[in-house]
Amino acid sequence: MSKVISIQEAAALIPDGASVMFGGFMANGSAEKIIDALVAKNVKDLTIICNDSGFIDRGVGKLIVNKQCKKLIATHIGLNKETGRQMTAGELEVDLVPQGTLIEQIRAAGYGLGGVLTRTGMGTLIAEGKQTVDVDGVTYLLEKPIRADFAVLCGSVVDKNGNMVYKGSTNNFNNVMATAAETVIVEATELVDIGEINPNHVVTPGIFVDYIVEGASQDI
Repeated sequence: MSKVISIQEAAALIPDGASVMFGGFMANGSAEKIIDALVAKNVKDLTIICNDSGFIDRGVGKLIVNKQCKKLIATHIGLNKETGRQMTAGELEVDLVPQGTLIEQIRAAGYGLGGVLTRTGMGTLIAEGKQTVDVDGVTYLLEKPIRADFAVLCGSVVDKNGNMVYKGSTNNFNNVMATAAETVIVEATELVDIGEINPNHVVTPGIFVDYIVEGASQDI
């Protein structure tokens, strides 16, 4: 069965109230066409997990500006002033997580681990209410795995089986998020036939990918 679907079909898969991981950093490596389709669909009450909240007019920031999110789990929000405004006004729940911790929590979910131990955040508000573990006389925070219903990712070159190659820094969070969601939807900047990608160049294997959208050639 083909994994390739339309952008509209991809957006239709994500219901109100879903938790969604979005790859990318400052919108670089984000699935812009799928995000636009979610804005057009006006899906509501999303919990989104991403490195940052993008910009007002790029990346996941569009979802925040359109008030489609009830919760954001991210490492920083400084690039999008609307995120800060909604957080201050109590319109959006924001959980800020140190960047290294967030990526490790996602990796832990993908690798079947019970969590990660870190010193980052000890003695700060981040540690409040969290379990600690002593190892050889050193106290660590136990940060639990983070999974999502969906991961919406972007690959520079993707074959029709879902094998993914990234150009430059576009890998940002995409690869690890592919392992930690129930359903993985990939926007392919360039979609090629199976066999056209050198197996040695594959970063994210197609076994993790459920659906593929040919982003460059489709309009919303």
